[in-house]
Amino acid sequence: MISKTAITLVISAVLLLSIPINATAADTRAVLVTGASSGIGRNIAERLASEGYFVYAGARKDNDINALSAMDNIQGIRLDVTIQADIDAAVEAVRDGGRGLYGIVNNAGVVVMGILAETAESELDFVFDVNVYGPYRIVKAFAPFIVESKGRMTHISSMAGIKSSPAYGVYGMSKHALEAYSDSLVFEMGTVGVRSSVIEPGPYKSNAVASNCKRRNEQDYDPAASLFADLAHELAELCKSNSFPDFPEPDQVADAVMHALFSADPKQRYLAVNDQRQAEAMVRDVLKNLVEINSNGHTFDYSRDELVEMLDEALQ
Repeated sequence: MISKTAITLVISAVLLLSIPINATAADTRAVLVTGASSGIGRNIAERLASEGYFVYAGARKDNDINALSAMDNIQGIRLDVTIQADIDAAVEAVRDGGRGLYGIVNNAGVVVMGILAETAESELDFVFDVNVYGPYRIVKAFAPFIVESKGRMTHISSMAGIKSSPAYGVYGMSKHALEAYSDSLVFEMGTVGVRSSVIEPGPYKSNAVASNCKRRNEQDYDPAASLFADLAHELAELCKSNSFPDFPEPDQVADAVMHALFSADPKQRYLAVNDQRQAEAMVRDVLKNLVEINSNGHTFDYSRDELVEMLDEALQ
């Protein structure tokens, strides 16, 4: 007669053999991605799901939610980051899922192009409501899950968060604010074992500019009335043509997100670009800012050798 202990051992062995050999901690980690219907957010959600993580993918439209939910390891959820009721319902969906939450990817964002001196205040409200208050609302709502799991937070900023460009001032303002927000979170969340990072993508395939142009066209923007005729006309022609550069898929952004979420040593910020010239331009801009901060006539500036020594220390 087979003993009860032997039966238990056999059952245990069968159960162990039934576990996929590639099963890892990823199988129990869930990540929330906002703005996951297209572009960067969709790429990130698909990458996470393909590597075995479970994704709560936020979107606003039924078609997008259904399309996301049809993918393995993804649950599409209705999530407009400007609507508190959506956020509250998303919290309940995560709680009901029973997986907890290991990571947040604050990706939802909008673009407004325009000349700062002629941009309506309502446009600032529109951009900041999504790009700044959105991440704030999401972190505030989901922080209990992330603190409990000692997880990670990642915020999708932009190269514009480092250096704003003409006609993108409002967008740049919002991304500079997101950078500051993330900097503070690094310390605050670090006190409870949570790591936070910000990612600065270059130009990638996205619907953001096309959506902005649709919004501008609906507002019947008239460049002839602008004090800045050349620039206003250029912006108007861009939106009328509906001909935008064919930017690459944002795979480098997803790479940075994966490192920020799951590396043993995540960085505080990541530049995610697909062109050496973009990287060089950003580094040069940062260095120029450093030189201007250091050499503006104040008493406590540093010599070249002292600056190089500081750079060497930072590189280590």
